[in-house]
Amino acid sequence: MTTTDLRVETLTGAAPQDAPSGTGTGTGTGAAHSALIADWQHVHNTIVPVASAYLSLDDVAERAGRHVLEVAYAGDVLVGCSTVRAPRDGVATVISRVLPEHRGRGFGTALYERGLGTARALGAEHIETVLLASNTAGLRFAERAGFTVETDRYRLDGDTVDWVELRLA
Repeated sequence: MTTTDLRVETLTGAAPQDAPSGTGTGTGTGAAHSALIADWQHVHNTIVPVASAYLSLDDVAERAGRHVLEVAYAGDVLVGCSTVRAPRDGVATVISRVLPEHRGRGFGTALYERGLGTARALGAEHIETVLLASNTAGLRFAERAGFTVETDRYRLDGDTVDWVELRLA
């Protein structure tokens, strides 16, 4: 599979039972919307396996109302997800996650490019990403994508590893 096979679905904050009909927006039938939420949750919780970041299905649905959440598929196979947090004080956050077995095929780059475009369309003056310091593959990917300025490093209560915030240079 290549990035030309990539299909990206955008989640909305509508509860599955309230989701209107439609395609390609993550708001189709209640079952389809619930499946997108579950797929996004699976990727997130697989890539970010720390207690402070664990998200329930309800957490994901709530985040979909505040952020742009997307789920990526190669054909019908789940490969990743992304988050774009709208700008605050001119700074947006873009996060791309690709399941380990699907890395190295351009899916992360495609998700990041989509996220960067979304962040800029939302008015971002600066763009950051955040990831675990233990995610060495993610750190290398972020650096290759131009996220080279460390803006913060912190540890949340209960975590055993630091979070790193990087700004696009």
